[in-house]
Amino acid sequence: MTLVLLLLGLMTAATAQAEAAPQQLTGSAIVCSNSPIPSGWVITSSYRSSGCAGTGIAYSISDSSGQTSLAVCSMSPIPTGWVITSSYSSSGCAGTGVAYSISNVTNQTYANVCSMSPIPSGWVITSSYSTSGCAGTGVAYSISNVTNQTYANVCSMSPIPAGWVITSSYSSSGCAGTGVAYSISKITNQTYANVCSMSPIPSGWVVTSSYSTSSCAGTGVAYSISNVTNQTYANVCSFSPIPAGWVIRSSYSTSSCVGSGVAYSISKV
Repeated sequence: MTLVLLLLGLMTAATAQAEAAPQQLTGSAIVCSNSPIPSGWVITSSYRSSGCAGTGIAYSISDSSGQTSLAVCSMSPIPTGWVITSSYSSSGCAGTGVAYSISNVTNQTYANVCSMSPIPSGWVITSSYSTSGCAGTGVAYSISNVTNQTYANVCSMSPIPAGWVITSSYSSSGCAGTGVAYSISKITNQTYANVCSMSPIPSGWVVTSSYSTSSCAGTGVAYSISNVTNQTYANVCSFSPIPAGWVIRSSYSTSSCVGSGVAYSISKV
């Protein structure tokens, strides 16, 4: 009798542990709309549900691993490396009524996406245009992966990849929405460059002078910039970024810094 009771006790404990153990999601699942969505998962539909008190909405979610294209609701997270290729009205997405077609562009170098799409790291917008295929904005972008390039022409709303600078800007009918395009270049082994004033300044670089130019539509001002990584002293314009570990030793008036008329002498400490 004692042995039987002991065995029953062990079985009960094991059953309780199994019931208490969290269940890992695999493939697809139904969750309430206030649930966090696991990384890499997407919302494929949403609908009213009495089982989700508080929101009254449930989501069908799926793991995007191993997939190259999916249809998701517009409130869905977009996995890293994926883009929105079209948007359209859908009764299967309660709450917004809009769905997206999304694609994985990890192994691609070119794509056409809707303007609300995330732009993957290392990609740029090369043109923008009106389209009926992107409900909500009516605008699409042509995007390219410039990871293996050193020069590109992009629209002014494009992200500028880290280590790239804007060398000129000009009017362009190929960039609907802004009408302005940029010529951009990757900083590789250079120690000096001329860039437009709206250009990002790479880490470790400073603005040594600024001047008026017709080559930078929008601001009409360009900067001369230098890499001071291997230097200990420099003269920079007052609007220049100051690299980490550098200090301002003095400041003075100068005509070489259009916009402020003030320069700093800086040094590495």
